[in-house]
Amino acid sequence: MSQLLVVVDSLKDWAPYFPAEDVITFDDYLSRQDGKKKTRTRVINLCRSYKYLSKGYYCSLLGEARDHHVMPSLRVINDLNQKSLYTLHLDDLTELNDRELHDSELEKEVTFITYFGSTPDMEFKTLAKDLFEKFPCPILEVSLRFSDRWQITELQALSPHNLKTDEQQTEFANALDRFSHKIWRSPKARKQYRYDLAILTNKDEKLPPSDAKAIKRFIKAGNQLGVDVDIIDRKDYVRLAEYDALFIRETTAIDHHTFRFAKKAESEGMVVIDDPMSILRCCNKVYLTDLFNLNKVPSPKTFILSKQDKAALQSAMEAIGFPIVLKIPDGAFSQGVFKVNNPEEFDAKIQALFKKSALVLAQEFLYTDFDWRIGVINNKPLYACRYYMAKDHWQIYNHASKSGRFTSGGFDTMPTYEVPKPVLDAALKATKLIGPSLYGVDIKQSGDRALVIEVNDNPSIESGVEDLFLGNQLYEQIMQEFVTRIESRRSQKS
Repeated sequence: MSQLLVVVDSLKDWAPYFPAEDVITFDDYLSRQDGKKKTRTRVINLCRSYKYLSKGYYCSLLGEARDHHVMPSLRVINDLNQKSLYTLHLDDLTELNDRELHDSELEKEVTFITYFGSTPDMEFKTLAKDLFEKFPCPILEVSLRFSDRWQITELQALSPHNLKTDEQQTEFANALDRFSHKIWRSPKARKQYRYDLAILTNKDEKLPPSDAKAIKRFIKAGNQLGVDVDIIDRKDYVRLAEYDALFIRETTAIDHHTFRFAKKAESEGMVVIDDPMSILRCCNKVYLTDLFNLNKVPSPKTFILSKQDKAALQSAMEAIGFPIVLKIPDGAFSQGVFKVNNPEEFDAKIQALFKKSALVLAQEFLYTDFDWRIGVINNKPLYACRYYMAKDHWQIYNHASKSGRFTSGGFDTMPTYEVPKPVLDAALKATKLIGPSLYGVDIKQSGDRALVIEVNDNPSIESGVEDLFLGNQLYEQIMQEFVTRIESRRSQKS
């Protein structure tokens, strides 16, 4: 279970706010002798000054020496103390917000305050969030000037001591509560859990990897194993260090906040599923194609095509024969996958795809009534499903149905011991090349042949589908894997 400490110069600085046992003075923090505690400690440094060799400076210095996750970090303090340093990070940020600020009716010089990346000033909400991602600091005063374009002229870190009005103090208290609600929990509520886990979701996603009911089952399974589970979204990026582990339940992509979350969690020493390397490897079908070919993983005949290599385009058509499946490297849920039936369709579709990607995959078409999906975690089979093709369609998902909405086929869920051995063997051979994380392996079976189509990080786990055979055990096994990995990391660290 993680611990939260709020450090102030004097308890008088905290007088306007709700009393909490987590609020301590710098002198108390200095004298603490926690030793090598197994709990993660998050420190919010609210000392009056962050100047060099001040109490605020030493608080963050000691925090990092003690392996605490402290805000602001020494890097942020040093950057904010020197304009020449923090301006290095502002060029792209000010350009990003020029239009938003220019269109508003503002004075030529403006100052506003951000509280944990939020502000009551509507014009500056996006700017406040972007600044907080670059300079995670509890309270930041931002000064702007307009001369041809808006520019940030000064950034200054403040403390609660600097907040004089009731409105400012209320904004700060509310922002702190939103940012780290654990400070207000009673000690009894905290002690029933050993670890903290965050599940990253997106409530607006049309095809999420897990539905709301499945997420609730993950939470219940985690709680039963002594894990406190929080649901977070992309705005909670800077809160990651509060947790011991991150479970990504939003469709991943490399140029996407899900990948940044995975990288951040990994850099914080957290357990993360799926990890950045798994995302990098699974999200690109070009990588998987080369990996399977090199390691003789059974898979359909596939060519990697470049627009410049005209001979290779012709060779692919001749070697594969029609129909041919064309794929962009980073499609998901059957999107970016197209079947062409003749050279004319091939030329038209591949030229359109080359506008999106420098490389395109051409793959032999194998029609089957269903695709196998084998769920694997830590190189062990977890669940097995057969997904049937959508009605009157050659894929599981039909994104071009007459209704205008995507449709999908039916499914069967079964124990892994009933899966044909060639299918299980192919799935495990493929995932061992990727890593020990959580994967869903798509396989087509033709007689005794089992051909791996792709390995998916962040596979679908929905209530009433993948959990139909194992029930709650499916969620418990995944949560247990988190617990095992957290405990392993802590014992290695000790």
